[in-house]
Amino acid sequence: MGGKETFEKLARVFYEGVAQDPLLKEMYPEEDLGPAERRLSMFLEQYWGGPKTYSEERGHPRLRMRHVPYKINPEARDAWLKHMRVAVESLGLSPMNESQLWDYLERAAYSLLNTFDD
Repeated sequence: MGGKETFEKLARVFYEGVAQDPLLKEMYPEEDLGPAERRLSMFLEQYWGGPKTYSEERGHPRLRMRHVPYKINPEARDAWLKHMRVAVESLGLSPMNESQLWDYLERAAYSLLNTFDD
């Protein structure tokens, strides 16, 4: 996918969007999104075959468990995907890599839905 720099850029561009999105920003208790940006970057780097830094620092990813406290309804999922799409497109990946990355991110977003309430 391009290594550490790719995932750092992806996370940076994604969180630039999150910072401006009231729906998503409220899900982040930290005023500084830097730690969340770092966690996302480490997680994706590990998922795509890079160093195990995420697991060494945070344990098993447990994505569903870590997201349970937050109301993730279709509106939140779609907002997340909107900002992630901008981030993915900023990377300039080959069509094959972009497709693989987007497929994973889209499946992850749908899997984290935990309510259909507004």
